[in-house]
Order: sequence, then structure tokens, then C-alpha cells
Amino acid sequence: MALGRAHSVAVTGVDGQLVEIEADVGQGLPSIHLVGLPDTTLQESRDRVRAAVANSGEKWPDGRVILALSPATLPKVGSVYDLALAAAVLDAGDSVPAKRLSGTVLLGELALDGRVRRVRGVLPAVLAARKAGRTTAVVPECALMEAGLVDGIAVLGAATLRELIDWLRGDGELHRPEGLLPPAERTGGDLSEVVGQNEARWALEVAAAGGHHLLLTGPPGIGKTMLAQRLPSLLPPLTETESLEVTAIHSVAGTLSGEHPLITAPPFVAPHHSTSVSAMVGGGTGSARPGAVSRAHRGVLFLDECAEISTKVLEALRTPLEEGEIRIARRDGVARYPARFQLILAANPCPCAPARDVDCICAPLARRRYLGKLSGPLMDRIDIWVQMYGQAAGAFAAQEAESSEVVRERVAAARAAAVARWREYGWSTNAEVPGHVLRQRFRLPRESLAPVENALRHGRMSARGADRAIRVAWTMCDLRGGEVPAVQDVLQALNFRQRGVA
Repeated sequence: MALGRAHSVAVTGVDGQLVEIEADVGQGLPSIHLVGLPDTTLQESRDRVRAAVANSGEKWPDGRVILALSPATLPKVGSVYDLALAAAVLDAGDSVPAKRLSGTVLLGELALDGRVRRVRGVLPAVLAARKAGRTTAVVPECALMEAGLVDGIAVLGAATLRELIDWLRGDGELHRPEGLLPPAERTGGDLSEVVGQNEARWALEVAAAGGHHLLLTGPPGIGKTMLAQRLPSLLPPLTETESLEVTAIHSVAGTLSGEHPLITAPPFVAPHHSTSVSAMVGGGTGSARPGAVSRAHRGVLFLDECAEISTKVLEALRTPLEEGEIRIARRDGVARYPARFQLILAANPCPCAPARDVDCICAPLARRRYLGKLSGPLMDRIDIWVQMYGQAAGAFAAQEAESSEVVRERVAAARAAAVARWREYGWSTNAEVPGHVLRQRFRLPRESLAPVENALRHGRMSARGADRAIRVAWTMCDLRGGEVPAVQDVLQALNFRQRGVA
């Protein structure tokens, strides 16, 4: 009886866990048995691996082959284990030495002819391998740039199973990451393309500076979508830690670009208004995949025509808006995905949505019902509400409006002030600061708090709404270069919360 071992990684959410694969070749009729809670895709790997080994010029062991994946209680999903399964069988058959296998993690799907295909979640898998103390990771050659983003572990790329076998025997070398990654270009247009709408432009700048959520309402064609699409152009680039975090999510989702595997700019995600709850927050059969809220992590989630979106989908946003992450419970465990994004909502004021409000033919009840899908608890989590009106003049003005670059400089200065203030607490934007910190450690002067206390006393806002108004006031203060929000900053923040929905 012969025994072989190899290692791979199981990715759940954006967390990975090392998986040991054992191959036992014993007496009996030729057969392959796979144990360790494999899913259907992994069960089918028996035929893929056997064909790939044979077509790579190697002999499959004669006898009964048992492949065990440990920990046995962890569900194994997908084809990422193919390469490790083949290596374990070859090790058990004494076809390859075990020296290099002991400290190596193998990731990749095998084609029948022995080619190594790309799989989802390479980046979080390599991060997990480094955390587990592995010294080397072998990945598909086409995923080499993605895996090469991880420092502290040797990353090698294999195009075929034959190349891996030669490397294990010491007869050849595998591919290594080469060169620097090309920088990704910003997309989405420039703010100078938006004419007029000074109040909405100012609201967008405040939202960008503080990481606040924004609601834009107004008739169709007025510029709501244009403004939302240009918000990423005002945001600073992601830090190195944030880039790896965002890239890991998109790696699991399978949306990474082969030319730009590292995401350095804040993502912009705009799902269709007919999207489902699973598509929005994540889910699906088998392993839960990241939804729109996670793919928008550290970026912008734009919901156009939000009044047309299902109420269940909108209400599902409450938890990620408050906690900055989503937890998807399944029978086999809980998948956790980060989901700290800026929510931008856009809606028409009524179903008929005429260019002029006086031309509306909707009954008052229909108007109330149309925006009634935006429940009180959801609206309470929106920091800035803006009602946009048609431009009576100036749509064809010769003077060009401020560009995104000019506004981005002011946003960067305001964010730098917020980072300096909250650094010791671990927050980077005003929107992340808990309410109790604002009320106790950073309590505003009495005269500045008076408008908020008056609104609370008369029931015009909740305690959560008051906290959000104070966060916006801090952003107003940062944009003007102040030290502590003045009463004017608080009044502007309250004005943003008490307008917008007609």
C-alpha cells in the first residue's frame, strides 16, 4: 500500500483554509473513490484527473485509489483541487518525489489533455496559503499576475500538468511573475461634462469627501445618472491593503481582468432594477458568491430607478449599510464578504415623470406609493437627499464647469483631514465613525448641536439620523478647512437630510 500527499486551499467567502489531500493506492479492482464532502464538480474531477495524467505521459496506478480531502467536515466546492489530486496520486505511485510537494500549495483545474485552467479565488487562496506557512504556490499560468500580487510566498505558474511533473522531479522550471502591472485607467467620465445643477454637484463633492450615501430625485434626463457615474472620478485611489481586499472579492466573483488583475480604482457597480436579493447581497447554489454590495466594496453602488426595485431587495441593504459586511448563511456554513460601499440612489418623483412637475398626471396617492418603497429605516441610513430641477438656462453655456481633477483635490484634502483625526481609532472616513464616539469623545459645542437637538425634540429625525447629520457636518468642516463643525455646517447637513423626497 502506498500513500501520497499534496495541499490545496478551500475558499469560503474571501477566507481560505488549507486542505490536505491524501491518495491511497491499495489492492483491489481499479477504481477511484473521493471522500471529504466533495460537491458534484469535485466528484467529476476523478475522470478529469485520470485522463490528464494519462495524456501527460504518466501511468495511472493499477488498483483501488482512495482520495481523501481533509478536514473531512469542510465542504469542498469546485475544480480548484484537480492539480493537487493529480500530484497526490503521482506521489502515491512513486512517480514524483515528495520533497517539493511538502511545502507547496497547488491550485488549478485540469483539462483532459493536461492543460491547467484558471479557477476563481486564486488571490484569496494564495493569501491563505501564505498565512498557513506554505513557502510556494503553483497556480495556472494565466492567473500568474493575479497570484503574484501576494508577497512573502514564491508564486509559480504551470501551463500543463507535464510542466508541474517535470518541476517536481527537478527536470524543469515553472513560470514566474514578470514585470510590473500596468496601471488601470479611470473610467466613467469627467464632472466637467455635467452642466449646471450646482447643488447636486456640491452634494456629490460632500458625499465623496466623507464617504456618505446619497439620494438624487428629479425628472428623467436631468443628470442623475451622469452625476452618479462621475462619483468614482472624485474618489482617491485605493490603498495597497484596500486594493488586495477588493481584488480578492472580484477574484472569487470571477470578474477580474486579465490585463489589469489588481484593482486600484474604486469600483462602480450598477445592477439593473430587476435584480434579485441573491444578486444584490450574494448567494447562489453551493458556495455563496459575492453580490453587488460586495463587488462595490470600497467603491460605489449605484441603484438607478430605485423606486422600481423590489422592496425585499432594498430592505436587504440595511445590514451592509450599517455593518460594512454581509454574512450569507448556508447549510454548510456562513460565507463572509466585506461590503463597505457608498450607496447612490436615483429616482423619478412619480411614475409618469414629466419634464415639468406641473405636467404630472399622477394622483397624490400614486406619487406617495411610488417612492413609498424607500422605507423609513432605509431612508434613515441615507445621509444626503437632493431634489434636482430642470435647467431653465445655462444648458449650453460656453464656460466649462469644474473638472473632476479640481474637485478631487478638495476631496483628497478633506479626506486627509479625516484620516488624521480618526487614525488612532482605525477609521478613514467620517461616514465610518460610530455615533457614540461623535456624541461623547468628539462632542460638538452646544451652539452647534442646538439645531440637531431641536430636530430631535420635535420628532423630525431619529437618533440615527442625528448621528448621520453630525457626520456630514464634520465633512463640511473638513472641506472648508475648519477644526470643529460650526453651527452653519450643522444647518447645511440638516438641510440635506430634510429635502429631496417630494
